[in-house]
Amino acid sequence: MLARIIFWSITASLAGFLFGFDTVVISGAEKSIQGQWHLSGFTHGLVTSAALWGTVIGSLIGFLPTDQFGRKKTLLSIGVLYFVSAVWSGLATGPMTFIIARWIGGLGVGISTVAAPLYISEISPPNNRGKLAGMFQFNIVFGILIAYVSNALIAYWFASTIPEDQPNDAWRWMLAIEAIPALIYSLFCFGLTESPRWLITRKGDREAGLAVLRSIVPSGSLEQAEELADDIVESAKQSGPIDSAHLKHLRLPMLLAVLIAFFNQLSGINAVLYFAPRILEETGLGKEDSLTVSIGIGIVNLIFTFAGLALIDYLGRRTLMIVGSLGYIISLGGCALAFYFGYLILVPPFLFLFIASHAVGQGAVIWVFISEIFPTRYRAMGQALGSFTHWFFAATLTFVFPMIIDAKVPSGVIFSIFCGMMVLQLVWVITMMPETKGVPLEEIERQLGVHE
Repeated sequence: MLARIIFWSITASLAGFLFGFDTVVISGAEKSIQGQWHLSGFTHGLVTSAALWGTVIGSLIGFLPTDQFGRKKTLLSIGVLYFVSAVWSGLATGPMTFIIARWIGGLGVGISTVAAPLYISEISPPNNRGKLAGMFQFNIVFGILIAYVSNALIAYWFASTIPEDQPNDAWRWMLAIEAIPALIYSLFCFGLTESPRWLITRKGDREAGLAVLRSIVPSGSLEQAEELADDIVESAKQSGPIDSAHLKHLRLPMLLAVLIAFFNQLSGINAVLYFAPRILEETGLGKEDSLTVSIGIGIVNLIFTFAGLALIDYLGRRTLMIVGSLGYIISLGGCALAFYFGYLILVPPFLFLFIASHAVGQGAVIWVFISEIFPTRYRAMGQALGSFTHWFFAATLTFVFPMIIDAKVPSGVIFSIFCGMMVLQLVWVITMMPETKGVPLEEIERQLGVHE
């Protein structure tokens, strides 16, 4: 029984692997693309952030196919978008075709941040929901690591086989190779079951929903599955259509979703992940050494994501956010001081601490938390709201960052701003964020006053 749930969760969370790979693979290619097509700071920012603008749209509309066609079909469609984007990006003939190709992949990323965590949360038992939903984040991090490794291996191979005076198309292979995991993921999606909550509340197929619920509830009994189905139906009735009264009750979960996503990106995580080689080169490392150290960032991210997932159902979401916030403040403040006073040798260790803090805190918590705080009828919409906020700020930051680099804004100033935002995050977590560990989804709705 649990084995089936784990398989479904792993399959859905592989959308996160492609998410991580797709968004970060550009870090190894962006500098070569800038040089090959002689891009200005503005165009370079647009090319680098193209996938993220697709992600903004995908996260905004992701609840529509997720609710209309079901979680399973939506997850399958994501794999198709990733595959098309990977092949097209590798074959791009100029900035415009490249932007379109990357935008398509970003569309898949945005929809995946709505559909995958939502699907996993809806098929998971309450006592294991944090770990299972957190697998999406683990796969994001694993995809980031593999993207760094893949970029480094391809760069080294081309550097050793292509003469310096010959065109180097390593960046094309960095991007196109994603087609392989995209195809594998798409095939795995055929083995998914549909979400029982979608079957019962959206499709109106109680019998099919009960069949899935019996494979989820610990006892496997029809009686327990019937009780849970009744609770799901009652919750959906109480949610009702969106009107001013229901919107009022949804204000708290909406505010929580927006704020956790806002702070996630204002930590500077995407700027560090996307431009890690550039930041490391600023400390005196060469191009190949910077790519190698970037792999170290990916490894640290993976290790501490493991730690976060191991602790999320034990310590809880709120505690991990406090720990992560403190780590953010120390690491970002350390980077700022290192750049201010010229102790550049300290930047890589502080970056590792920054990544570790993100992985244990925001990285492990964000998608789990957002998937938990909305009632069943509005869960896809709520997931979309949090995802949209997350990716809007991610895209904006990634678009602006190359222009900030061109404007010669001191790195110490940039890291100081990020540090200040994380002080605000710590205040928010302590004063506003509720704990959701081990609480059934329908009970979380009642605790947040959605049904008052």
